[in-house]
Amino acid sequence: MNETVHRRPVKKAASRTNDPERTQANILQVAEVEFGEKGLAGARIDEIAAATKTSKRMIYYYFGSKEGLYLAVLEESYRRVRDIESELHLEDLEPEQALRRLVAFTFDHHLAHENYIRLVMNENINRGQFLAQSQRIQDLNVPAISAIKRLYQRGVKAGVFRAGLDAVDIHASISALSFFNVSNRHTFGLIFKLDMRSSAYIAHRRDNVVEMIARFVRKP
Repeated sequence: MNETVHRRPVKKAASRTNDPERTQANILQVAEVEFGEKGLAGARIDEIAAATKTSKRMIYYYFGSKEGLYLAVLEESYRRVRDIESELHLEDLEPEQALRRLVAFTFDHHLAHENYIRLVMNENINRGQFLAQSQRIQDLNVPAISAIKRLYQRGVKAGVFRAGLDAVDIHASISALSFFNVSNRHTFGLIFKLDMRSSAYIAHRRDNVVEMIARFVRKP
């Protein structure tokens, strides 16, 4: 007697879900390190492709070119810092407290994102060639300056900030003091025999930068 064996159909292995947004985010993350460490000229798409387990063809599909990827990394770096700034809720704080929070955040962000500082340094070496092509970056900075302007005007109205200051100038001072601590840590540290990575130095410098900006803006 022959028995008929009924076999269940074998299911094909589920194909891996195509997730272009996740792929692009991964490429941008790795590319930020590559461009930060080596600059635009020294960075290699081959290295980025290998580190992200993707292909050069896929990278070019998403970003068009090496220069297109570099610009996308710049835009993402600026977007990230501006997004975090918007979450500080400065409007909920008294003017000087809000200013101190903004300065401390900028200092801490720059310290924690050395590749962001390197990207900005590289873009200055390029004389802002690629940043000038990005309307997105310019648009991202408008809310940041507007937030400082509102904060400053609140302080002037409350009688705690001196009148006659410019929001862009305040922003420049905050950026400069926070930026230098990362951009020049190697040369400055070697010349003056400082361990600029030590927790004690960082805490002391952070307090000084916050206090300098507060005194600069404060009404005598």
